[in-house]
Amino acid sequence: MFTKEESRQLKQEFWTSFGKSFPRKWLLYNTKIKGFSFKFQFENKQAAVVLDLEDDLENRINYWEKLQSLQRILKDDFLPDAIFEEEHFLENGKEISRISVILDQKVSIHNKNTWREVMVFFNEKMDLFEAFFYEYEDFIKA
Repeated sequence: MFTKEESRQLKQEFWTSFGKSFPRKWLLYNTKIKGFSFKFQFENKQAAVVLDLEDDLENRINYWEKLQSLQRILKDDFLPDAIFEEEHFLENGKEISRISVILDQKVSIHNKNTWREVMVFFNEKMDLFEAFFYEYEDFIKA
């Protein structure tokens, strides 16, 4: 087991290493849409690239319906393993909508032997997520 401090240091080391291995500016929160953000997630048992819709319910429904209408395109042309969750609950109990791509392998932020695999996964999947967003940005924002 790792202490909280050791775990924090490992996480910091991973993200620093990822930034050096794949140096680029990711879209993430800079979508210019309130509550519409891309995120990297890497914890003890899985890694994921996610698109979260966290705005008020009315806006969340509006954007969710647009993304659902693009679901076939996203899956056929960009991310065939994308998982659509209209209702997803965060650890704090907050309800959001989420589209995610999950690395199914046995990975852990505490196991440096899995880091490279996760970094490649993050780079490939986020690049595809961003390409999808840029291609359909005008429709999503309209």
